[in-house]
Amino acid sequence: MKTSPPAPLTLLTCVTQAADQLTQAGVAFGHGTTNAFDEAAWLVLWRLGLPLDTSLDPEEASANRLVTAQEQGQIAALIEARISTRKPAAYLTQEAWLQGVAFYVDERAIVPRSLIAEVLMEGHLDYWLGEETHRVLDLCTGNGSLAVIAAMVYPDVKVQASDISADALEVARINIDRHGLQDRISLRQGDGIPTTGSHYDLILCNPPYVNAHSMAALPPEFQAEPALALDGNMAGGTDGMDFIRQLLRDAPAQMTPEAILVLEIGHERTHFEAAFPHLEVIWLETSAGEDQVLLVTRAALLQQVATATLPSTPP
Repeated sequence: MKTSPPAPLTLLTCVTQAADQLTQAGVAFGHGTTNAFDEAAWLVLWRLGLPLDTSLDPEEASANRLVTAQEQGQIAALIEARISTRKPAAYLTQEAWLQGVAFYVDERAIVPRSLIAEVLMEGHLDYWLGEETHRVLDLCTGNGSLAVIAAMVYPDVKVQASDISADALEVARINIDRHGLQDRISLRQGDGIPTTGSHYDLILCNPPYVNAHSMAALPPEFQAEPALALDGNMAGGTDGMDFIRQLLRDAPAQMTPEAILVLEIGHERTHFEAAFPHLEVIWLETSAGEDQVLLVTRAALLQQVATATLPSTPP
């Protein structure tokens, strides 16, 4: 007796069923989506080759598009891969979006999601920048997304994108080439801020900052990313501030007099303020609140160095 093929389903039904599967499997989000429905929509639409902004409003024709049995099988395989591997969806699709800009990504680099992209796109730095802003450093560039967005937002600047990981820089090269920015973005491999004699007007940095306790509790989706891009305790500390301590000590010597440093610290504000209690910073507004991205001037950094309040060793 032959088994009848699955009946066609609507696109919305496929997404809803996929979302239920993701929920039941207990997968973690945070790499471009925050909930099961949005994640399912991303995967289903990508698998079907449909625009990611396709409407799933049940009153719209697009949501009622019929999905064939063959397409259902392709979707099922992708959802199963998401559940069984616990890899972020971006690693399965090799595509991530940040502020509406598409980026290639794979396991060699962290999935781009920095809130600094919002700060750049929404002009929150414009007050501190001007016609004299020419050189930008994107430190810990990963897949190069912030370097690309900075070059797009400020068409007159040159950007140096630096990372300790040669693998991540290979991914960054793909994105720089894809967006045609080879003439304005250069790549450099190294640990920490470059000390090549260059002086920067703007430094962007989304560094490894996760504290030791949080690193131990990361869901598999985050463990699938390079630990080097997340773990802020590589020098033996536990508060996630190891890289940042060195950065704040070294940065002033590589900054022009009016330069600023924009730093993302995620949910580590408590640890940051404990490590640098006297450092004068400005917290920038983002969609995640006003306590995850900060701005600090060269003058403020020099003041801390002069008063020896930047600790030289982790706790």
